[in-house]
Amino acid sequence: MTTTVSRRQFLRGSSSLAAAGLFSGLGPVRAADASRKAAIIGHTGAGDYGHGIERIFAGLPDVSVVAVADPHEGGRAKAKAASGAARDYADYRDMLDREKPDLVAIGPRWAGEHHAMAMAALQAGAHLYLEKPFTVTLAEADEILKLAAQSGRRIAVAHVTRCAPNVLRLEAALRDGLIGDLLEIHTVGKMGSRSGGQDMMVLGLHVFDLARLFAGEVEWCQARIRLQGAMPTVAQAKESPSDRVGPVVGDDIFAHFAMRSGVNVTFRSRPGLEKAAGPFGMEIIGSRGVVRLNSGAVPSLSLLAAPSRAAATRTESWVDWNGGVDPATEATIDGLTAYDAAHRRVVRDWLLAIDEGREPLASGERAMKAIEMAHGAFRAGLAGGRVEFPLVDRGHPLIAG
Repeated sequence: MTTTVSRRQFLRGSSSLAAAGLFSGLGPVRAADASRKAAIIGHTGAGDYGHGIERIFAGLPDVSVVAVADPHEGGRAKAKAASGAARDYADYRDMLDREKPDLVAIGPRWAGEHHAMAMAALQAGAHLYLEKPFTVTLAEADEILKLAAQSGRRIAVAHVTRCAPNVLRLEAALRDGLIGDLLEIHTVGKMGSRSGGQDMMVLGLHVFDLARLFAGEVEWCQARIRLQGAMPTVAQAKESPSDRVGPVVGDDIFAHFAMRSGVNVTFRSRPGLEKAAGPFGMEIIGSRGVVRLNSGAVPSLSLLAAPSRAAATRTESWVDWNGGVDPATEATIDGLTAYDAAHRRVVRDWLLAIDEGREPLASGERAMKAIEMAHGAFRAGLAGGRVEFPLVDRGHPLIAG
């Protein structure tokens, strides 16, 4: 089973995690003469700035925001004020050429421009922080990752739950036998009006990233996709109506991922299931217990120890689990709360990764593999068969030809 953070790194070496401020405090502060220049790219009306990406550098003593770019004048003015940027530009290419920033945050929640923005920023010499989804296609992600590797640039993507302190503790505890041998992980999206393909491409990417953290790499996938009760075709795929993350299809998806570790991972999203399935997140099932992870900017964890099939005499109950730490102590970081705090943890790790010459915990490669799981489910569902990983065809599975 593979992992980004080993137990030894987490429990003993955590200089990286603790210093990055993932748990508390400001973390390392660079000297004033070593301050990094940051720039922010947004597009008001076409994905805006995701979940507050215009604010991710605010208050960092080792980063100066030199500029923001947005073709929409009103949105640009708001983002400039929120970010504290010194200058603003209508064209991000002009900004990159003139400012030559060390860091670039790419904000639009709509993914259609991510590839062009990322390639331009890398060519200008910047490290990248992107709103998810990373890209629309795997081919786009591959091209970005290749250029980043060639130029020694580091990419982080806003899969913010990945850096939540209690999730990091859970990853270590699972490997230390918290619930015995890990057997299965069952994930669900938010469902509701976005049930099916859109839910998988928007919320599913978060749980896919965590499933890989806990269970390792995907070996193969099978899936069933339905649209209003019937199996859909590629011709019925449409751009996701609100999030614009590329074409999606189906209002009902069930996918099974066989992990190389032997763990089985499932994903479900269908109309009417949300109340019975519970909050967006996952259940992690082991030989001696179950962990429930309710996802979000501030995830919550609960543990069911020693479950029994004897339903008539069951006395066990779910208990909150946070690795022995009071959740209130982790509610803020750098005085930030909610999604701003979640971003800050990822940003802190990203900056430290740049200094240490390693991949960030929420890396671009991890983000690509989360998209690969979603695309694998689309391919398997439409083909009615098993799809092997890694996917050979790096184009979009819902774009014919």
